[in-house]
Amino acid sequence: MERLTLTRTVGVWPLTLEIIPVGGDFCCIISGGEVPHVGSVVLALPRLSLTGSGAPSCTSSVLNVPGHKDEALCRLAAETLCRATGRTVTAAGGFHADALPPQSARDVVAAMEDMLAEAETALGKQQ
Repeated sequence: MERLTLTRTVGVWPLTLEIIPVGGDFCCIISGGEVPHVGSVVLALPRLSLTGSGAPSCTSSVLNVPGHKDEALCRLAAETLCRATGRTVTAAGGFHADALPPQSARDVVAAMEDMLAEAETALGKQQ
C-alpha cells in the first residue's frame, strides 16, 4: 500500500489525515487548524469483541499532552482503521483553533469521519 493523504476544510481551517504503511500496520498523522501539533497519540491493537459476537474490535492505549483535547480525533482514526483492517494502527497529531465554537468542533469530527470512510474504501482496494 502507498501512503494516503486526505484533506478537508472545516470553516477556514484545514484538516489532514495521512496514513502511512509501516510493514503490515499503519501510522496516521492528523494535523490541522491554526496550529498543527502533537497533542495525543493513540495505539489501537486488533482483537475480537468482548461480547462474544466475533465482531472485530480493538484495545487502545492513549498518551495525551496535558491540557490538549486531541484524543477524540486520534482515537477515532486509530480505532476505526484498526477495526476495518485488523491491523495495529497508531494515530498522532492535533487540531487547534482558538475559540472553536461547539458546532465547529462537531464539524471537525464529521470531516474526520468522512475522511476515514474514504480511507477504508481506499485501503480495502489496496489490500
